[in-house]
Amino acid sequence: MTDEMENICDEHIAEDRDELNELLQIRREKLENLKAGGADPFAKVTYDVTHHSEEIRGGFDELEGQIVSVAGRLMSKRIMGKASFCDIQDRDGRIQAYVSRNDIGAENYESFKHYDIGDIVGVTGEVFKTRTGEISIKASEAPLLAKSLRILPEKFHGLKDQEARYRRRYVDLIVNPEVKDTFLKRSAVIKSLRRTLDDRGYIEVETPVLQSIPGGGEARPFLTHHNTLDIDMYLRIALELPLKRLIVGGFERVYEIGQVFRNEGISTKHYPEFMMLELYEAFTDYRGMMELAECLIKNAATDALGKTVITYNGVAIDLGKPFAVMTMTEAVLKYAGVDFGKIKTDAEAKALADKHNIEYAATDKKGNILNLFFGAYAEEHLIQPTFITEYPVEISPLTKTKPGDPELVERFELFITAREFANAYSELNDPIDQRRRFEYQETLRAAGDEEAHRIDEDFLLAMEYGMPPTGGMGMGIERLFMLLTDSPSIRDVILFPTLRPS
Repeated sequence: MTDEMENICDEHIAEDRDELNELLQIRREKLENLKAGGADPFAKVTYDVTHHSEEIRGGFDELEGQIVSVAGRLMSKRIMGKASFCDIQDRDGRIQAYVSRNDIGAENYESFKHYDIGDIVGVTGEVFKTRTGEISIKASEAPLLAKSLRILPEKFHGLKDQEARYRRRYVDLIVNPEVKDTFLKRSAVIKSLRRTLDDRGYIEVETPVLQSIPGGGEARPFLTHHNTLDIDMYLRIALELPLKRLIVGGFERVYEIGQVFRNEGISTKHYPEFMMLELYEAFTDYRGMMELAECLIKNAATDALGKTVITYNGVAIDLGKPFAVMTMTEAVLKYAGVDFGKIKTDAEAKALADKHNIEYAATDKKGNILNLFFGAYAEEHLIQPTFITEYPVEISPLTKTKPGDPELVERFELFITAREFANAYSELNDPIDQRRRFEYQETLRAAGDEEAHRIDEDFLLAMEYGMPPTGGMGMGIERLFMLLTDSPSIRDVILFPTLRPS
């Protein structure tokens, strides 16, 4: 770009900024004039809304000729002398209103002509259809309910910057209807999950967000301080251990949907604060959790979208047919050509990793290296729903071992679109074995693994009272939202993602 062109661009930016500032000032002057005339729009308290836009369109045959009241944001206005058309955007969408001087009076019509795009208005009037066939409301009144002092971004080059959309989600929701639809689907998914679990006899509970020991997962926690108790505490990284205590206490089926916090990196797939579903059911195992996981996801797709064959990133994903099942060893053999069933020692596994340029820690054992091979070679191929089973015991400290093979555990992770969606176990309920595994995790912490589990003495005490055989599962809800709304980034399905201060 030449210096002359840069100067021209700078001049246009400055002109736009000056024009914007002038328009903002005009809006404030309008507000002051309204207040001075005794018509402060912010003094309005209520407006009797009888219908919403979708109700009127869907029920036109019954509502034609009836009087209705709607309220929402003024999104367009077409002044045509003594009569005007405008579009009102409410919670469901937009509906047209016909506003004329003869119907609302000369003084009110003059006020209406000075309304700005973005103002909050009410419209009461008769439902009718225009000569062009558009369902509309013939206004008998159109009061101003709140004044907008800012100009919606589509007026000034749109809200195109993605970070600006995250920072000003409230504006994003106004000008991009598909964003609002995403979060309506999010709500439908959560309702579906609750309904499925409630129908199966699960009890929803709430457990503490602040914990003295961060347990139930491998993650770096957020640290805070409790001033009254004068102790350090952690934001929970998982819901697991408190829910298992409830299983010990006699709750046979429990679940919680809540926020968990992991002080780790941000990417399109990971976020430090996210919503987790965790559930536990006594007297079942990870196979029972497999059936439940399929049911939860199929029902969520049906309830939120009305279908089970969806498209994500241009690829059709079938959530309606039975999900595939493959062991981790089978997956590594299929995609890496390496048979860990023939590997007998840690040294052999490390030699194999060296050959394939896979980095590992000095403390890693054969099971850890099997998992590294899986991540390096297999995960990216798991596009259609697939349960990966029989995980190594080294990376599953809260899980029962597979009968006849103490190196593997009864665990699955569900993968769709090469991402993990659920993690489930036949829960370890032997307190002696559990203590031994916690102690091994502590050796990893001592060697520098900040994400290793810590010994939770109260949880071990609870287990010693007797914990029934139990199946448990955790599911990251945001990834399910991403899948069902075809969203490329986790921040697209979080209403107010945390960003660095601007």
